[in-house]
Amino acid sequence: MSQNKKLVLDSSLQIFFFDHLQEFNKKTFKPLRTETIFYSSIVMDNFGDSSKLFEQVNDRSREKILGKKLMESSQFPKEKQKHILKDIAETSLFICGYFADSLNRKIIDAKYYEDLGKIAYTRLNSFTPEAYDVPSFYKMMAGQFSEVTLLMNLVAKKYSTDSDPAMPWLILQDRKIS
Repeated sequence: MSQNKKLVLDSSLQIFFFDHLQEFNKKTFKPLRTETIFYSSIVMDNFGDSSKLFEQVNDRSREKILGKKLMESSQFPKEKQKHILKDIAETSLFICGYFADSLNRKIIDAKYYEDLGKIAYTRLNSFTPEAYDVPSFYKMMAGQFSEVTLLMNLVAKKYSTDSDPAMPWLILQDRKIS
């Protein structure tokens, strides 16, 4: 193997993300809780399958319309609301974290997705007031949304540069779906 190529030996994508999020987290002025990093790595692992960023409508893939989903979520039974709110929150978190730079070129910017994510996490907290043995976990996620997305963005930038083509592409580049 040439000197500039690296082999990644993590046993899962989630562990890979956890290690790298934790690496950046340790360097911050006010590190986030390990549970937050663990949860964030699960979110990133989930979206390792880029099809999770899209929804199927009439046998066609399209970007999720998160604002509309948030407005409609209250019309559903509690369990379905929880599922929808979690999807909105996690999709917003991932988009703001992993695709932050590409959002700057769109009409709907990162602030919009951040606001949606925070609202969804806050509402989700009313259904699930504890997660990962942390009281008000999802409320905490809403409050630390910006910090978490910054860590995700640092991981994305570290592994999406053209300087080392041997590094794994974790998510395929942003694409438009009609």
